[in-house]
Amino acid sequence: MKDEKATTGMLIRICQDHGMGYPTESDLKNVRTLITYIKNMMLNEEELQKLEEESDIRIAGIYREYCRQMREQKLMDYDDQMLYAYNMLRKDPGVLAYFQNRYPYICVDEAQDTSKIQHAIIALLAAGTGNLFMVGDEDQSIYGFRAAYPEALLSFEKKHPGAKVLLMEENFRSNAKIVEAADKFIQKNTLRHEKHMRAAREAGADIREISLKSRKAQYVYLMKAAQECTTGMAGMSGSEEHRGRADASVTETAVLYRDNECAIPLIDLLERKNIPYRMRNADLSFFTHRTVLDVQNIIRFAMDPKDTELFMQIYYRLKLFFNKKDALRYAQISQEKDMEVLDAALKYGNLEKYQEDNIRNLKRQMVRILNMPGDEAVNQILTYMGYQDYLKKMGMNVNKLETVKLIGSRVESPEKLLERLEELRTIIQEKVSDKDCPLILSTMHASKGLEYDTVYLLDVMDGILPEKVLANPRTASKEELETYEEERRLFYVGVTRAKNQLNVFTTNKPSKFCSELLGKRNLRENQQKEYAGIKKWGDYSPAGTYGIKGNGMYHGYGTGHGSQKQPGKSYQELADALGEGVIVKHKKFGEGVVVDMEGEHIRIQFGDNVKNMDLKVLARLGMLEI
Repeated sequence: MKDEKATTGMLIRICQDHGMGYPTESDLKNVRTLITYIKNMMLNEEELQKLEEESDIRIAGIYREYCRQMREQKLMDYDDQMLYAYNMLRKDPGVLAYFQNRYPYICVDEAQDTSKIQHAIIALLAAGTGNLFMVGDEDQSIYGFRAAYPEALLSFEKKHPGAKVLLMEENFRSNAKIVEAADKFIQKNTLRHEKHMRAAREAGADIREISLKSRKAQYVYLMKAAQECTTGMAGMSGSEEHRGRADASVTETAVLYRDNECAIPLIDLLERKNIPYRMRNADLSFFTHRTVLDVQNIIRFAMDPKDTELFMQIYYRLKLFFNKKDALRYAQISQEKDMEVLDAALKYGNLEKYQEDNIRNLKRQMVRILNMPGDEAVNQILTYMGYQDYLKKMGMNVNKLETVKLIGSRVESPEKLLERLEELRTIIQEKVSDKDCPLILSTMHASKGLEYDTVYLLDVMDGILPEKVLANPRTASKEELETYEEERRLFYVGVTRAKNQLNVFTTNKPSKFCSELLGKRNLRENQQKEYAGIKKWGDYSPAGTYGIKGNGMYHGYGTGHGSQKQPGKSYQELADALGEGVIVKHKKFGEGVVVDMEGEHIRIQFGDNVKNMDLKVLARLGMLEI
C-alpha cells in the first residue's frame, strides 16, 4: 500500500483526461474526498451517476478509471482496505467465524461518525454473538462529506432485534443557559432520536449576542478580544466573577468557524499586530482554490500584459468571446512581435465590433485596477471584467473571493495583495503553535469532542453557515433535508463547545440559525429596537465602547461611559478617542468604522467605500461623532 502522494501523478492525469484541465491542490482534495465518499457509502452505479449530476466534477468516469489503474498497478488506498475486508468477511465463512470468535464483544465509540461500510463490517462481526455496544450522538454527526452514516444509529433497533437504546441526556460541560438554548435549537431536526438535554450545572452567563454592522467588523472585534485574552485580561468572559481577572492562563478562548478560510482575515490581523494564537488543523486549500488562483492570475496579467501563459489561463473567464484556437494565435503573435496579447488581438484579429469594444474595456480595467486598493481591485474584476458572470455560469459562488477582499482591504494595491496572500500561506503552513496560548482558532469540525471556557462563533450567517437555507423543509428532497440538518448539527456542535460563555456574532446579513438560537422571530427587527437607546455605534471594540446584550441589558465596557455621542471634541481629544475598529458617525457619509490612523490622517470605511480624511479638519468642523 502506498500513501496518497504516490498516486497524485496518476490522479492528475486521470482528471486531465476527464476535462478538468490541470487540477489544483484544492481540486485534487475534492476529488479524493468524493472517491472516499463513494467507497464508504458503497454507492451502486445508479447512485454514482446521481452523485455526478450533483457535482461539478465528472466524478463517475474519474472514479472508474482511478479504481482500474489502482488494480492494474496493484495499489490500495486507505478506503480499499475496508472494501477488501468487507468482501473477505462476506464471502469467506471461515474468515468471518475466526474473527467473530476472536472478538466476542464489540464496542464502538463515536458511532455517529462511522461510515456505511464500517457499519456493515461491524454488523458481520457482531452477528455471531449479538454483543454489540455502540456509543454515539446523531446530533453531533457532522462528517457527511466523509460518508458518516448516522442513519445506522436511528435504525439500530430495527437492524438488531432485541437491542436497547439508553439515552444520556445530562450535560456536564456547559452552563444551563447554553444547554437550554442548544437543546431548543436541535429539537427542530427530524433525523434524530427524541431526547432533551438538561444541564448538570447552574445557569451562569447569558449567551451574548455581539451585533456588528459587517462581516469585516467581526475580525476587528476579535483582534481586540485577542489582545485582552493574551495579555492577561479576562474581562471578556462575560461574568462578573471573571471580569478583571488578570490570569488568562486559566481561561481558554476559542474562535470557531465553519471553514479554515473564515479565519484567514483574522490571522492577517493577528499577525500584523503580533498577537499570539494557536490553530487546530490548519488547511491551505483556500490558497489553491480555482477562484482565488483566477483572481491572482488576472492581477498578474494586468501587471504583465505580454504574459501569454497567463493569458491562456484567463481569457475564457473574462468577456472576450475568443475560442481556444484564436486565443493561441493571438498569444503566438504577441510573442513574435513582442507586443501585448490584447493589442495583438485588436490589430490582427479581424474582430467584430462588440469583441473590439470588450477588449478595449478590459484593457482600461486592467490599467485601473493597478491603482486601486486590493479589495476594490477584486471587486472590479468581479463586476466590470465579467468574472462574476463566469462564476455564475459555472455554478460557483464568490465566498472565497469575499475572503480575498477582506484581506485586500488592508493593502494599498493588487500587487501588495498578491504578496500578502503568499505571506499568509507561508505563515499558516509554517505556524508553530504554542500549546500554552489561551487563544485557539479552530474549525467547528476540529473542535468536536473538545471544550473551552469562552467561545466565539464566527461567520454564522446565511450563505456561510448554513451554506443554503431551506425555504420549506417539508417540501425539500431527502438529500436536501439531510444536508441542511447536518449544517444544523455543525452549528449545534459549535454552540456546545462553550463551558461558561458563548458569544455569537450577528451582522447586517440575516442568520436563521442565530435567530433560532437567540429566540427571535425577526432578528433585524429586534436589533433595531434594542439599539434605539444606544445610537447603534460603539459596538465593535472591547477596548473602547461597545454594546453587548447580556442578562437582558446592554452594558458599556472599556471607557466607562457606554455608547454615546461626544460632540465638540478638540483635535487631541478626538485623536485619543479614535483607533482601529472604533465606530464613528460622519455628518455627510453616515456610520463607518476606522480602518487605520497615521498621524493626522485617518481612513474610515463607509459601507463598501474607504475615505481618506484629515483628522484636524474633521475636528475643526465637528464632522465626526464617536
